[in-house]
Amino acid sequence: MGGLSFWHILVVLILIVLLFGRGKISSLMGDIASGIKSFKKGMREEETAKADEQPVLQPPANQSAPAQPAPAEKRDTAHG
Repeated sequence: MGGLSFWHILVVLILIVLLFGRGKISSLMGDIASGIKSFKKGMREEETAKADEQPVLQPPANQSAPAQPAPAEKRDTAHG
């Protein structure tokens, strides 16, 4: 007896439509939909911005520089 029947739900929906009107409900749903689309667009732009920020490492194109020899280690020859 405590559950909601189909008729209870129908009466509540009719009251909502009467209070807010069809125009307000449809505009509200349109605003929600545009907000979701805007959010998704922002997420896509953020992902592409992050992908653009990551540098792509490429080897230099055919530059032949002479190899530098490693510096020799200095040894302490004094006995102490």
